[in-house]
Amino acid sequence: MSKKILITGGPGTGKTSLIEELKKNNFKCFDEISREITLKYREKGIEQLFLSDPNLFSEELLNSRIQQFNDSKKLETDYVFFDRGIPDIIAYLNFKKVRFSEKILKSVDKYRYDKIFLLEPWKDIYSSDVVRYESFDQVITIDRYIKNTYKEFGYNLNIIPKDNIKNRVAFIINSLR
Repeated sequence: MSKKILITGGPGTGKTSLIEELKKNNFKCFDEISREITLKYREKGIEQLFLSDPNLFSEELLNSRIQQFNDSKKLETDYVFFDRGIPDIIAYLNFKKVRFSEKILKSVDKYRYDKIFLLEPWKDIYSSDVVRYESFDQVITIDRYIKNTYKEFGYNLNIIPKDNIKNRVAFIINSLR
């Protein structure tokens, strides 16, 4: 069975770029899906589903991340990478001071990742866009919530150095050996 490797961190820290580079290196990867959910609801006239209904957003996100986790079991490869994981849902709900369901809590325990890599806030690469609305100060706060959440659930965080994308990928690959 392949090892489930998670890439996490606050908004705009380089997760998607890292996942794209891992794909170029022939690794199996699952993309972040919160952007898809946001855009789907935007077509229905809801600008930011997470802001207007954080529980509905989180439920959709949870179902999609569980699906990704289960889909990863069918892959025949040494490592499978995920752009964010189930504990991120709790971190964001805690950041917004929103209560979360027992289902989310149970899912964090049921669907466990083998190794966690974290990208810390980096002002030089941060930019907001139509879906990423957080300020850089908020990114720093979200980073704290993410770190605390993963630690609460017994994960060891491997901090990825602030470096160019190729060196970041090399750091991950070397850490897996």
